[in-house]
Amino acid sequence: MVINTNIAALTSANNLNKSTNMLNESLARLSSGSKIVNPSDDPAGLAESISLNAQISQTSAANSNVGNATSFAQTQDGYLQQVGSALDEMANLAVEAQDGTKTDTERADYQKEFATLATYITNTGTTNFNGVSLFGGAALTVTSDGTGGTFSMTGVSLSGTSYTGATGSDISTTSGAATALTAVTAAINQLATDRATVGANEERLSFTSQELGVLQTNLSAAKSAISDVDVAQESTNFAKYQILVQSGTSMLAQANQSPQSVLKLLQ
Repeated sequence: MVINTNIAALTSANNLNKSTNMLNESLARLSSGSKIVNPSDDPAGLAESISLNAQISQTSAANSNVGNATSFAQTQDGYLQQVGSALDEMANLAVEAQDGTKTDTERADYQKEFATLATYITNTGTTNFNGVSLFGGAALTVTSDGTGGTFSMTGVSLSGTSYTGATGSDISTTSGAATALTAVTAAINQLATDRATVGANEERLSFTSQELGVLQTNLSAAKSAISDVDVAQESTNFAKYQILVQSGTSMLAQANQSPQSVLKLLQ
């Protein structure tokens, strides 16, 4: 039996140190919710989770852009609905102004209302959404994914000949009212086409948004599988390491008591 070198105590201390380190790591995982607390825990997994996290952020940004574009299209359609109401009323006025029983004075009153509605349509054509023209006619480029892919929303304009022909009409005479009715009818037909265009844009944006949502969910699930801690499993590990630390501490105490038996040989 030796005194200077207590092999049992050294072995117990080494095992206790390992158990303590594992207990601390398990505690760090549980407290952080992350499986990878230090880069050394899983270097490859850390690299992959960083890449996935970047993709998630980029996909979220793209979806935000799609959401803004959807609001843009919805605003367009809201204005076009009101323009449609104005054109309907202008058509009614053009028909009423053709009534031969009405005087020129009465037709002049109709013309005032007709001109006011025409001005409303013209002014609507210059409205903006966050500084971007709603009816400038230019296509709007929209981000479709997190890698910078894009698609173009077809633009609409209220300054085309179909609309200017209607807004520039005069119903103060029966002949002018007849001509105005033809022009307003053409504008209504153009409006139908424009609203269909905006509706198609909205539909495309809706599909893109859903696609990005699914992608973001799947990317998040993949990242979670790599970096998020399994609480149930880690709680089991934590309990195991607690027991090992407690038993290791007890065994180290016992090992440190062993050399005292040498005293009996010296008595």
